[in-house]
Amino acid sequence: MKDLLPGWLHGPAPEGDVVVSSRIRLARNLQGYSFPHQADERALEAVITKVENALKKTGFTLKRLDGMAQGERLLLVEQYLISPDLLKNPSHRGVMLNQDQTVAIMLNEEDHIRIQSILPGLALHEAWAAANHIDDVLEAEVDYAFAEKVGYLTTCPTNVGTGLRASVMLHLPALHMVDQVKKVLSVLPHVGFSVRGIYGEGTESTGNLYQISNQVTLGLSEDEIIGKIISVTKQVIDQERSAREALLAKESRLQLEDRVYRAYGVLSEARLISSEEAFRLWDNVLLGVNLGLIPEVSAEQINELFFLIRPAILQHLVGKDLAPHERDYYRAEIIRKHLKTKRG
Repeated sequence: MKDLLPGWLHGPAPEGDVVVSSRIRLARNLQGYSFPHQADERALEAVITKVENALKKTGFTLKRLDGMAQGERLLLVEQYLISPDLLKNPSHRGVMLNQDQTVAIMLNEEDHIRIQSILPGLALHEAWAAANHIDDVLEAEVDYAFAEKVGYLTTCPTNVGTGLRASVMLHLPALHMVDQVKKVLSVLPHVGFSVRGIYGEGTESTGNLYQISNQVTLGLSEDEIIGKIISVTKQVIDQERSAREALLAKESRLQLEDRVYRAYGVLSEARLISSEEAFRLWDNVLLGVNLGLIPEVSAEQINELFFLIRPAILQHLVGKDLAPHERDYYRAEIIRKHLKTKRG
C-alpha cells in the first residue's frame, strides 16, 4: 500500500488544514526540434535520449509510457505524477522521476519538457527551488528554445516567458457549506488566476478540491508569480477558516458534528461504496479531522484515503482488473482496514 501512495504526499505541510499541495511546473522545449504535436518519431526519441543523458547522474529514473500497460499509466495520473493529456498518445512519451517522487519530468506532452515539483501544504518556494535546480541541470546540458525579448518558447502562447505555472490545491468544504465558494473563487480569474478541478484544465472539482494557478507567465519574474499566488492563497485560506469558525458556532456545531460523524460512520463501516460516494464522505471526514471533531483518525490517514479509493490504485492493491461492482466491494474493504490502522 505504501508503495502505491505518491512519495510527495508525506512530509511537513504548512497550512495543511486547507492547502493539500503546492506545485511548480516549468515548460521547456529543445532548440532545433519541432514542438511535440508536429515532431516526427525520430525527434521525439531524440528529446527522450537527450533528457535522460542530461540527468543520468541525478538519480532520476525514466519510465516510458509505450512500455507500460494502461493500468500502470493510469496509476501515474492518479498519483499526480503525469497529466491525463500525456496518455492520449503514449508512443514516444515518458516521465522521469526522482527517488521520492517530489519531482517529475514529463517528456513530449504539450512541450518537450515539463518539470513538475509537488509538495504537501503551502510550500511553493520549496517546490520552486527543487524545480529550478533540475532546470539548471538540464539547461547546462541541452539547448533550450529561448528568445531574448520574450523568454522560453512554448507550444501554447500563454506559457511563453518564464514558462512557470505555480498552483495550489485547496480543500474548501466550509465555503461550500455556507454557499460562498463560487463567490470567492469567481473573483480570481479577473485578477489573473485560473481555478480548475483536481486534474487541472477542463476538469471539475471533486471533494471540494480546487486548483488555483497563475494565468500569465510573460512579463513577470518567477518570484513575482509565486508571491502573487501565495498572497491570494492566504486570502482564500482566511475565508475558508472564517467559514469553519462560523460552522463551529454554538448553534451550528452539533449539526456539523452530526454531519462529519455520519460520514465517518458510513466510510468506516460500509461494505459497498462507489468512488463518487467515497469522495463525498472523504470531504466531510477530512473537515471533521482538521477541526478536531474526529480524533479517532489522523489527517494523514484521510489524505492517504484520497488516493487509495481511486480505480487504478485500488486495482494495483488488489492485484487484478476489477469490474465496477468488484471495485465497490474492495474499495469499502480497504477503507475499513485503513481507518482501523492505529498511527503512532
